Order: sequence, then C-alpha cells, then structure tokens
Amino acid sequence: MESMKYSNTVFPVPLDPRQVVSEVHANAVNLPRRTVREHIEYALDHPIGAGPIEEAVRPGEKICILISDVTRRWQQPGEYLPVLIERLNRAGIPDEDILILCATGTHRQQTKEEHISLVGEEIYRRIRLIDHQCDDREHLTYMGTSSRGTPVWLNSYAMACDKLILTGGVVYHFLAGFGGGRKSIVPGIAGRETINTNHNNALNEGLGSGSNPRACNGNMGQDNPFHSDLVECAAFAKPAYLLNVIVNDDYQIVGAFAGDWQQAHAAAARVVEQLDGVAIPRRTPLVIASAGGYPKDINLYQTSKTLANALAAVAPGGTMILLSQCGEGFGDPDCEAQICGYDSMEEREKALRADFSIGGFVGFLFAETAEHYHLILVTDIPGEKFACTGIQVARTLNEALVLAVQHNGGSLEGVETTLMPHGGSTFPRPQA
Repeated sequence: MESMKYSNTVFPVPLDPRQVVSEVHANAVNLPRRTVREHIEYALDHPIGAGPIEEAVRPGEKICILISDVTRRWQQPGEYLPVLIERLNRAGIPDEDILILCATGTHRQQTKEEHISLVGEEIYRRIRLIDHQCDDREHLTYMGTSSRGTPVWLNSYAMACDKLILTGGVVYHFLAGFGGGRKSIVPGIAGRETINTNHNNALNEGLGSGSNPRACNGNMGQDNPFHSDLVECAAFAKPAYLLNVIVNDDYQIVGAFAGDWQQAHAAAARVVEQLDGVAIPRRTPLVIASAGGYPKDINLYQTSKTLANALAAVAPGGTMILLSQCGEGFGDPDCEAQICGYDSMEEREKALRADFSIGGFVGFLFAETAEHYHLILVTDIPGEKFACTGIQVARTLNEALVLAVQHNGGSLEGVETTLMPHGGSTFPRPQA
C-alpha cells in the first residue's frame, strides 16, 4: 500500500487496497539520453517552426535573453545559457550586445549572489544582467491593448533591443495550462497593471461567478481566457526565438525545445503531458494527495499545485485529503488574507477582483473548493486560521480519515479512492 510523504516523514494509507482505483505516478517515457549540452545543442540544431538561431539574429543587433528568477531556479539557466550564448557569439553577436533580463514578474529584486546562482560566475562576469521591476513606470513601454482589454506595458530595456529570446522551463500550470513560453513576457517582464488585468481572466465575468474552470492545468485552448490573453499580450513583444527545457523530479534537464516561440513551446508541453499527464479510469469520491514532502509542501501557496491536480481526480461533491505540512505557513500574505480575512465568498471575490494577485487567487481557490467539496488539510497550520472557510484541518492522515468518514455515510469501507503520492507534479486525466 502506498505511503504519503509529509515534510520529511511519511504516513501509511490504512485503506483496503481493493478500494483504490488509481495510484497516480508519472509515466515512464523513453526520452533521448543526452548530457545537458547535448540536449541544448540538439534543440538549437533542430528548431521547431523556425530556422537556426544563427539566422534569427544579425551582427550589430542588440539581443535580450529573458530568464526566470530564483523562484524558478529548477529550470537550470546556468546550464543552458552558456550553450545559447556560445551560439550567439558564433553568429556574430558579442557579449556586449547581449542583455540578460530576469523575468521577475511581481517578485522582489534579487541579490548579486542570487544572480550568480542563476547564471554562473562566468556568465555573470561577461554579460550584463538586470532584474525587471513591474512598478518602475519610467522603464515600462506601452505596446497596445489586448482584445480582452489588457493594457500591455513591457520592460523598456527589453523593448529597446532588436531581438528577444525567451528561455525557461515548461510544467503544468494551474491557470495557464502550461508554464513557459509566453509567460516569460507576461507576467515575466510586464507592468503590474498588465499582470493583474490579465490574471483577472482566472475569474468568470461578474461578481459571484467565481473562478473560471477553463483556466486550468493542461488547457491551452482558445476557451482558456487566461492563456489566450497571455498569447495576445506576448505577441506585442514579437519574440524572435525560444529555448525551453523540461526537467525530471530531480530537476535535471531531460529535454529541450527551440525555435518559434509558440510552436516550440507547444511541442514541449506535449512532452510534459506524456510525462506527467496520467490516465486514470474515472473520478472517485475520495482523493488522498500528498504535495510530495519537503520542500514541495513548504507552504500553502506551493500546495496550490496539489489542490489543482487533486481537483481533476475527485468526483463531484467528493472528499479531498491534502497532505502538506506548510512549515512556513501560508507563504504569501495575500493568500493568508483571502483565507483568514473574510467571512464570505462574496467578500473574498470582491476583494480579489479589486486587487488581483496570484497569492490572493490561491487563497480564494482553497476557500472556493471547500464550498463545493469536502476539503481536509493535513497540515501544521493552526486550524483556527481556516475558521472563516469550510476547510477542515487534521494533524495526521488517520485524523483526516476520521473526518472523511463523516462525509461518506459513516464508513470509508468500499469507497472508491484515488491516491496521489506526487500530487504536486502529476496531473490525473480521467478516461470516463
């Protein structure tokens, strides 16, 4: 029987194995075995939807490379940047004509040590590197307005360059369908007004209508307004090229994709689907999901990935038990305010629409989920913090199962169950 990680310990699952319909593990996919350099070289030698990178740039042009900040260090930019810059140098672009811009979105500015940890000592010494600042209006350029009404303000340093190259990693994203690609631009190098207006697409139109179910993991269709607005906003920047990577559970690069900023990103997303999009027979009345232990369960904000994935496996009105220690609490002040600071969903939604943030939306999503499902958190966060929501709190999995009994007719015997030991990364795809 499967065990569930909880920080640095585990809880056994004391259920009859016969009632477990699915145990969700990443798929075994035969990816080419290459070194990181070989992955990057292969991607650049086999671009998707574009010619070689040497044809995308010309000597004399200023090139801006976007990388993610330290919150996405798992993307390993220090490993792929040397290869990319080597190819640019070979194409006649000297170091002094290259700018590395950290696509920080709304995140804080970084230290010199963090910059070095991202790109490595040599690249830091050779190439100019700066952080985007979403509230620095003096260095934002207005590019136009999307058809959904998002005013597009982008980093002026990037827009002053001749060519823009996007880099980053591709994973499932609980609002945009998949991370990577266009997200380097919005929210990466966008102004706060642009970011917040775009992110409001995570909500349905009209107060009281809550979150949009089409803004979800795995959906990059036109019916996902969050994603489609991202693409339209990013297009204003006219990206010249993209290099995106995918990593395994140990944060090792196992694939790379280069070329057109939309087509190459879509190809990467398809491989992520093959790896982490796991077929299950059907949704079940009970889902038990672990965030994956430390550091994936370091705070509630990070646990949003587990929540979004578990939602794909639970039957309507069912029970979800999420195991996430949250040693650092909520992990985001807006997330905590959404959960602790309002007595009703209407008040939460009104506040979120007035001042949208991803942290606030995460808190809203937890509270909203408890309105439609029985949501039980196994966590170290004090239970009274959730008193204004329908969320129940337990300290152990056994305690949580006692609470779950109350929601399942007084017994869990024979209740169909899905187990998600890697809930933060695997995305269940019900087949019926």
